[in-house]
Amino acid sequence: MKKLLIAFSLILTVNTLSAQPPQVPADAGATFGKVTTAENAVSMEQYVKLLESRGDGKPLEGKIIGIVKEVCQKEGCWIKVESPNGNLMVKMKDHKFAVPVVLNGKKVVIDGVGTLTTTSVKQLKHYAEDAGKSKEEIAKITEPKKEIVIQAAGILVL
Repeated sequence: MKKLLIAFSLILTVNTLSAQPPQVPADAGATFGKVTTAENAVSMEQYVKLLESRGDGKPLEGKIIGIVKEVCQKEGCWIKVESPNGNLMVKMKDHKFAVPVVLNGKKVVIDGVGTLTTTSVKQLKHYAEDAGKSKEEIAKITEPKKEIVIQAAGILVL
């Protein structure tokens, strides 16, 4: 029984520690996920116009420069970046990497694929919980949201 209790405690500790955003600096030149550069990166405004003008709903791969406005407080598994239509959701592709909370406010290059999508109320509420929003703010989410979501393979801090 003692061995079982020790094993359970160890698993719980490892699980808790792995579900935290990385505690590393986000200085210029830092990369998260796939190593990328700013070469051929476009502004968020240009990227949004390109994706919306396509009208075919197909994903658009590219490098986008933007300012981080919000970071997932629980795991660092998503960020929101300033865009012409409000803050744009950026998810870390396949949860293969996370970003530190200190990324908030930084200028970054996102190397990824964007898609026009509809995010469900359930998912929007989940994001609000991850962001540390109050129960009152979460309760106000009652409609799905049409938005651009980017699956980031890599992020570079400028």
